[in-house]
Amino acid sequence: MNLAIVAAVFPIIFIGELPDKTMFASLLMASQSRPRDVWLGAAGAFLIHVIIAVTVGVAIFRLLPHRAVEAVVALLFLAGGVFAIRESLEKEAEEVAAEEAKGHKVVTTAFIVIFLAEWGDLTQILTANLAAHYHSAISVGVGAVLALWSVALVAVLGGKGLLRRLNVTTLRRVTAVVLFVLAGITGWSALGL
Repeated sequence: MNLAIVAAVFPIIFIGELPDKTMFASLLMASQSRPRDVWLGAAGAFLIHVIIAVTVGVAIFRLLPHRAVEAVVALLFLAGGVFAIRESLEKEAEEVAAEEAKGHKVVTTAFIVIFLAEWGDLTQILTANLAAHYHSAISVGVGAVLALWSVALVAVLGGKGLLRRLNVTTLRRVTAVVLFVLAGITGWSALGL
């Protein structure tokens, strides 16, 4: 492992992910759940995505047309928006499961949301490109994972404070609107318009 490559990759991926939709998603999930559980789910999803990016990411993005990747991402945003709206319309669920079971559900939900949202994402493409450029999958992978985990940590630490100012229903509706806008923008781009 080359620490110079790790140090070069970290700020590129950190800055690329900082204003990203997955940071926003992590922040919103952490405002409604235990930040540790959200971080664990997000960290697992980021790890898988980095592994994919540094091993087969370059080949996938060379083989698939850019518009096809954008179309899939647009559909995922749309599905996420529908899910967020549905959740905002339902009554607040009663506590049925034990706190630990709830924690496992949060970890799983965070993993799925981040895992789906990261497909074709700028940082996934950057990670694949950096791995190809440096010819060092492990060094690039370590730098990218540390950067993504750091951004997720920043997001989840800010999430609880947000809940004190906004209620859960409002957060879910705002999330849905953001996801619908992102679906529209990405879909528009996928159509080449």
